[in-house]
Amino acid sequence: MASTRAAIRYAKAILDLANSKGVAEAVNNDMKSIASTIESNLELSTFIQNPTTKVEVKESALLEVFANVNGVTKGLFHLLFENKRFEILEAIAVEYSRVFDESNGIEVAKVTTAIPMDAALEAKVLAKVSTLSDKKITIENIVDPSIIGGFILRIGDQQYNASVANRLQVLKRELSN
Repeated sequence: MASTRAAIRYAKAILDLANSKGVAEAVNNDMKSIASTIESNLELSTFIQNPTTKVEVKESALLEVFANVNGVTKGLFHLLFENKRFEILEAIAVEYSRVFDESNGIEVAKVTTAIPMDAALEAKVLAKVSTLSDKKITIENIVDPSIIGGFILRIGDQQYNASVANRLQVLKRELSN
């Protein structure tokens, strides 16, 4: 899913509108839900992307699937209906969350672990994060069994690799020298 300039423009406009109505956080929750639902549901994704499906049908389906979203989010569905741009909905949702976090001084730390994080590991990661960034941090956990153990932490363009797989690579290099 490529982030388009159009998606960024829509996201910023929706954020401005949501801020002016004092519902930016509620809309952010909607956007996270929309992005993860589309990403994890191939049928919905294909339906939204399908150029032969009428935009009226797409709008009413989205209003049904996401019946409990904020009025501003429903307004976005209508705007995409008018502009026939439903195919960029997921990109808009992802961008919205990014600009929302940015405007609130929140940085996302992506933490890759072999198994889902527990409270103890999360505390360890947050301690490491505080040495790398002075912003408010939200943690996004990515599970990848191939790292064997430990964790890989990425904040913006910084990466800290404390995975077992990485230590094994280093050890292998040292032994072969």
